[in-house]
Amino acid sequence: MKRLLIASDNPKKRAEFAGLLAHLPLELVTPRDLGGLPPVEEDAPTFAGNAAKKAASAARATGLWSLADDSGLEVAALGGAPGVLSARYAGVHGDDARNNARLLEELARLRARDRGARFLCALALARPDGSIALEVSGQAQGRILEAPRGTHDFGYDPLFLFTEEGYGETGRGFAELEPAEKARVSHRGRALRELLLHLPHDLGGPPTPGRSGAT
Repeated sequence: MKRLLIASDNPKKRAEFAGLLAHLPLELVTPRDLGGLPPVEEDAPTFAGNAAKKAASAARATGLWSLADDSGLEVAALGGAPGVLSARYAGVHGDDARNNARLLEELARLRARDRGARFLCALALARPDGSIALEVSGQAQGRILEAPRGTHDFGYDPLFLFTEEGYGETGRGFAELEPAEKARVSHRGRALRELLLHLPHDLGGPPTPGRSGAT
């Protein structure tokens, strides 16, 4: 059975990956299983660039197929911020409460119609030698609420109202959705499903080579 490293230190992200990849004939491995990974400076200007850096570094360090993501929130009224700085918007990496508080403060005077936002997720899959085999992305459209809603707190989820028409989840906050509901419409769920469409045959993907999305 092939081993696939989920190159993320975030347990909630790893849980989302594991849920959508569970049906594949793969042994999913985490950084903790391997005693950790070398740090990566996430200094690329795009989500895709940071995802590729993390996947390549993890693969070179471990000799395993490695999957990494970079994801975050873009708010139109803030010119696309927090963007690639989403996890450290308030200055401390991974402090969700402070990040959310800063976002609410910056949007405090805006009406609901002016609080449009989207979540984006870029995924990069690296071969054991560190070369990038596949890059895909996904996004979800919504707006920023005036106060947190829901109990499934993860990043900016308590402030993000999903607004795309035609879905049962429309009009509900990401933190109000159960994991399976969120996976149907979230940026990460959509990116993972795109990944599955183009997954290399070595990892249980379709046998036909050369599908679009591969690099």
